[in-house]
Amino acid sequence: MTKRTLGVSLYPDHSDLNEDKKYLELASKYGFSRIFMSMLEVSEGKEKVAAKFSDLINFAKGLGFSTTLDIAPNIFDQLGISYDDLSFFHELGAESLRLDQGFDGQKEALLSFNPQKMNIELNMSNDVAYLNNILSYSANKPFIQGCHNFYPQRGTGLPLDFFISASQRFKNQGIDTAAFVTSQAGKIGPWDINDGLPTLEMHRDLPIEIQAKHLFATNLIDCVIIGNAYASEAELQKLGALNRYQITFDVELAEDINEVEQEILLNNQHVRRGDITDLVIRSTEVRKKYKDYDNPVVATHKFERGDVVIGNDDFGKYKNELQVVLQAHKDIRKNKVAEISKDELFLLDYIGPWDKFQFEG
Repeated sequence: MTKRTLGVSLYPDHSDLNEDKKYLELASKYGFSRIFMSMLEVSEGKEKVAAKFSDLINFAKGLGFSTTLDIAPNIFDQLGISYDDLSFFHELGAESLRLDQGFDGQKEALLSFNPQKMNIELNMSNDVAYLNNILSYSANKPFIQGCHNFYPQRGTGLPLDFFISASQRFKNQGIDTAAFVTSQAGKIGPWDINDGLPTLEMHRDLPIEIQAKHLFATNLIDCVIIGNAYASEAELQKLGALNRYQITFDVELAEDINEVEQEILLNNQHVRRGDITDLVIRSTEVRKKYKDYDNPVVATHKFERGDVVIGNDDFGKYKNELQVVLQAHKDIRKNKVAEISKDELFLLDYIGPWDKFQFEG
């Protein structure tokens, strides 16, 4: 299994080279390591295009980025080259080439043995047996990777169930995967319509860090890429600080939370108990650690989904057990200590038996 990474997108046909470089320096500062770069046209001529892309890709390489080139099919005709010879793109410094158009499976399998040893990136956003067909022709599997599309037009992004089904086809084969989130600040994309560039429609208006939390929480995506440029520094910083391997819920602390409760909530590794219940997510180990600490009863004992509660002094052996409410209920033996951000409530569905999670607030 590959380690999870973050990426940005660049559109040199629509952007300023110096601004692109500044953006890459900023992204590098916050731990980004991959670039999705679109080559849409070569109207300036082959030599000028090569010089521009080579300059940018090699600058990025110096910052530790690897680059995937997204090549429009007509580019091959304009350059007078074929898919059988990837040397032009390799000489630009790119590590991977995205295939926007599919072939017959045998063609893609042959491409995965290209002498330049470039990765071949496949479109993941079609829930068909495309990948299996390619692999059936004995493709060079370590050089195959997958990436979803993004969707500039509002209302056209993938629905969640389709996304999961399509992604599982790649993950089940051990193929590295990627998908896009959208910046709420970025204005640059490949087309004249840019309502954001997410893979999932449900992400279009969400804060960028919640989009990324969700993609990683599915355990189906290895690399999260910002689809549009340029994300704000605040967005880059939030993604860079994100825990890519467990959900960290953003919470608002209760006004009457005490010091012990705050310590339990924010400074511990929480694990959902393996024998799960529908009512709450139980983090039980903390009650052992804090069994000798008093926790007085407070006034609020009516709880809604997403509330975080801790057992008080009236809860016997369950005192100082932390629970996340899944179903509304009342219990005077529990104190409400925080509530999860409304935008993140859907992430509760991704905390299964023995899953790890944390809080920040």
